[in-house]
Amino acid sequence: MPTQKQSDTAIYLCQLLSNFYQPIQIFRYDQKLKTLYIQAGVTDEIVVIIDQDRNWDFVL
Repeated sequence: MPTQKQSDTAIYLCQLLSNFYQPIQIFRYDQKLKTLYIQAGVTDEIVVIIDQDRNWDFVL
């Protein structure tokens, strides 16, 4: 299960994406890597990975 920090960050980022009218295509928790993965955008161009410490990065 995601940590509370990961969950809070995911809520914040999903709200931010929604405010910019970007559809969220995939929202997934990877149990092996212990990361949250969010893929969004009309053409899936936005990818964000949230680690256990609440740090997040865009993946290009």
